[in-house]
Amino acid sequence: MKELFLENLNQIIYTAVVILVLLIIQSIMKKAAHRIGKQSEIHVTRIRLMFKYINILVTIIAIFLLALTWGYGAEDLALIFSSVFAIIGVAMFAIWSILSNITAGIILFFSFPYKIGSRIKIHDKDLPIEAVIEDIRAFHLHLRTLDGELITYPNNLILQKAVSLVAKETSADEGKDAL
Repeated sequence: MKELFLENLNQIIYTAVVILVLLIIQSIMKKAAHRIGKQSEIHVTRIRLMFKYINILVTIIAIFLLALTWGYGAEDLALIFSSVFAIIGVAMFAIWSILSNITAGIILFFSFPYKIGSRIKIHDKDLPIEAVIEDIRAFHLHLRTLDGELITYPNNLILQKAVSLVAKETSADEGKDAL
């Protein structure tokens, strides 16, 4: 056991350093997302969603760096990642709307001017909607019309349509800290 430890001492040290650095980077990114969320008065569930995206990003980077540390060559990793991404790409082509909604959800997190509780009007010539935003999720918005009807509106469409703020209503959950 001692021989195995001594043979791999450099890799063990590099692994510890990589994990420590990535945990620090993850912490900094989460604090930045939390600070942006508080400054922009973004709802706590949207901040937590960004935390999930940060965790996924850091995990992918960790897998790549640890594979390099433990002796996989760049060519081997390029082959593995290109194969995985090719399979994911073919699968995502079939479900591209999900990917576009996730991307739109990230964009909405940073630049959507309306919050939960805002009363908005979506200017669509076929189906104009006036409703209150009840929830903002990774794929869609939950909108409650004045008649009490719940509408699930895709994130990618909210970026494509003109939206105006009618009035701001206060939400009981707004302003809670996310950690």
